[in-house]
Amino acid sequence: MPQPAPAAPQPRPEVHHLGDRAPTYAAEPGPLPPADPAALDALVPDTVLEGARYGGCTLRAASLRGDSARYRGETRRDFLLTARFGTGEDALVLVALAGGDRAAGGAAEAAADLCRTVAAAVGRSQGRLADDIRAGRRDALRSGLQRLTDRGYGRLRARAAELGLAEEEYTAGLRGLLLPVDPECRTRVAFGSGAGGLFRLRSGQWQDLESAGTPATATPPAADTARPADTADTAGEPGSVFRFRASVARPGDTLLLCSGGLAEPMREEAALRAELAARWSEPEPPGLAAFLADTQLRLKGYADDRTAAAVWEA
Repeated sequence: MPQPAPAAPQPRPEVHHLGDRAPTYAAEPGPLPPADPAALDALVPDTVLEGARYGGCTLRAASLRGDSARYRGETRRDFLLTARFGTGEDALVLVALAGGDRAAGGAAEAAADLCRTVAAAVGRSQGRLADDIRAGRRDALRSGLQRLTDRGYGRLRARAAELGLAEEEYTAGLRGLLLPVDPECRTRVAFGSGAGGLFRLRSGQWQDLESAGTPATATPPAADTARPADTADTAGEPGSVFRFRASVARPGDTLLLCSGGLAEPMREEAALRAELAARWSEPEPPGLAAFLADTQLRLKGYADDRTAAAVWEA
């Protein structure tokens, strides 16, 4: 009996630049950051990649060194944490990401410290948070998440004082996303403070959920199926506000949470929005390798670390 012909190899995802001019730095890593033989557990990899699927919800997440840090042999300052708290349909998936100013000496440590502190608090409050999400208790969610976010920044301020650093030298922008595992609950809760962004791809159009208009059209976003965005003063990153949004996902939506290194070009570069909209409007979400290639789409003038988490709704 003749053997079936082997399947044709899938094309390798390409990492290329958008626009007429190539970015200043090379696309691939250069020197490794310096290592301390007495502190090897503090080494930070160039890239972190994560993914999960629960029912009709698919998660992809990546954090990678920016072109500038790769060229200079510097450590990635962004941090990404994904965790599932609880079991069964009561479980919550948390994505926490943070990005610091590359000019700040303690940015990498601050970003990691902030994500871990906030994640630990979410984990301890998992049961109550899951109940509040199911019941639609928006005010309780907002106040609770703002409180634990403020505590995370309070820890950063205390650590900065211990290190003899100014507050702005040991801080980071934070974004968090809570996803219920229960397939009957389609509420998605986003929160954070400082640099970063939250975007939604719906019917082929991007909506900036943290500003008054959409990046693609500069017109107000379509009415949400649930709750509007909310901001409030916070004791977080200097000069920042606490951002909160709880909304019900529609089938076909893609939600993008990102650090400042990707939020900035998403808001300023139509070519990036258009390219990602085309790639992410396919019937199936991208695999891990393809998602990593998507987050590495390069543009001249944007060389910071990039951290992104995207959720596809079947």
